[in-house]
Amino acid sequence: IVPATLFDSSTGVFIGIGGSNYKSLMIENRSRIGKTDLYDLSGTDVSVAAGRISYILGLMGPSFVIDTACSSSLVSVHQACQSLRQRECDLALAGGVGLLIDPDEMIGLSQGGMLAPDGCCKTFDANANGYVRGEGCGMIVLKRLSDATADGDNILAIIRGSMVNHDGHSSGLTAPRGPAQVSVIKQALDRAGI
Repeated sequence: IVPATLFDSSTGVFIGIGGSNYKSLMIENRSRIGKTDLYDLSGTDVSVAAGRISYILGLMGPSFVIDTACSSSLVSVHQACQSLRQRECDLALAGGVGLLIDPDEMIGLSQGGMLAPDGCCKTFDANANGYVRGEGCGMIVLKRLSDATADGDNILAIIRGSMVNHDGHSSGLTAPRGPAQVSVIKQALDRAGI
């Protein structure tokens, strides 16, 4: 996509950002050097990330940041799909970013027993003993299938259904609950017609 072709278009931006290590480190650094400038707030506040993309590209669709911790990027894709279905936008840029730059957070998670001590994630395994963190960023372009087909776009995948829920009450605030996760998967499959 040539960025200039998106100017004044009904394009939405949906970005998942699970936390803000960068901002906390910048605040700590500013207190040490005693210097703050005008761009510190807009340059480090996660709420500005989607708006900055919309501003620079001149996009007119919904534009917001979602923070649902580990699921932030998936929820941003779900919200983008919903916005396309509701015709709030005609094109959506959806994705997420996660950076691991604050050692104190890693120490806290380790002391809380949340990280797998062997560095191996054992999803759905009886021997699961924590999770493994990773960092990265990515963005995908989403369109309604009818529009992508009409425009002759190279279609790499089709999202037939998506769903979001919360585990509700579980053994702990951050502990997953199997029945709730089974429920959301079944609902997504039902929406997809599978």
